[in-house]
Amino acid sequence: MQSIGQIKEVCVLGGSGFVGSSIVTRLDAAGYQVKVLTRRRESAKHLLLLPHVRVVECNVLDYKALNRELRGADAVINLLGILHQSRRNTFNLIHQQLPAQLARICIDLNIKRVLHMSSLRADKDAPSQYLRSKAAGEASLMAEKNRLNITIFKPTVIFGRQDRFINLFASMIKFLPVILLAKPAAKFQPVWVEDVSACFLSSLENPATFGQTYELAGPKVYTFRALIQIIMAVLHIHRPIIGLNDRLSYLQAFFMEWLPIKLMSRDNVRSMEVDSVSDAPFPTVFDRTPSALETVIPQYLVNQTSRGNYDRYRRHAAR
Repeated sequence: MQSIGQIKEVCVLGGSGFVGSSIVTRLDAAGYQVKVLTRRRESAKHLLLLPHVRVVECNVLDYKALNRELRGADAVINLLGILHQSRRNTFNLIHQQLPAQLARICIDLNIKRVLHMSSLRADKDAPSQYLRSKAAGEASLMAEKNRLNITIFKPTVIFGRQDRFINLFASMIKFLPVILLAKPAAKFQPVWVEDVSACFLSSLENPATFGQTYELAGPKVYTFRALIQIIMAVLHIHRPIIGLNDRLSYLQAFFMEWLPIKLMSRDNVRSMEVDSVSDAPFPTVFDRTPSALETVIPQYLVNQTSRGNYDRYRRHAAR
């Protein structure tokens, strides 16, 4: 098994995404050589200027291609996940089969260290395919914990400057006169992306985290309705919120599934049947106090307000 200081090169699957970009930036700053595998190099162009980062196009679903690109790595971080499945990319394929394949390749190549991102409330008996498939992926990896140093992270909803959650609803609030909200009483405990990426980096060469699973959640619990109200307060925009009952929530999601860009699916609504809240405190092994949503989102949502526009004007005018 690898010990502290032996990891030099880290290969990241999903490194060009929202969470991946934060993790890759931290790895680069710490001096690791980082290989980011991506389907399209263009999607990772924001990482190309980082001095220790190499971006490689690779179909990670192709066993031979993935095997080839993982050669030489000392550790692998898997961040790949989808919220909406398609005929080409299903929950089973991305969340279960890929982690299982990754474990086999790492064993074959003698890559001992594997970090994997799952999801809070993933469980084999969960109400949604998303959560059940995430649990199956965890099981596939943990079945090899005697041969691999595996650490699994289970974050709740992750927020940050480029997130697809807070920013999505901020856009809706700006352009819709009324917010029709599915599952308004569903509970979330959002965690900041920088807290998540800090935990990944801290765990990488810490033997105490080998074979462990960690839930990552922020310091406060909110209902879905309360989250929307906080976003409105930051934007200084008020919109009526109409909470939908279960039947109307599923009906709304059904129609959204037909949109060119999926905003919500019936499976997403099923996921909200279990509160995305952790029963455990933030893991003490990472020696970090997670940041509250209210202290972070004004730093990036303010750019969407009239006050933010005024502040930008002043900066450009050097006043």
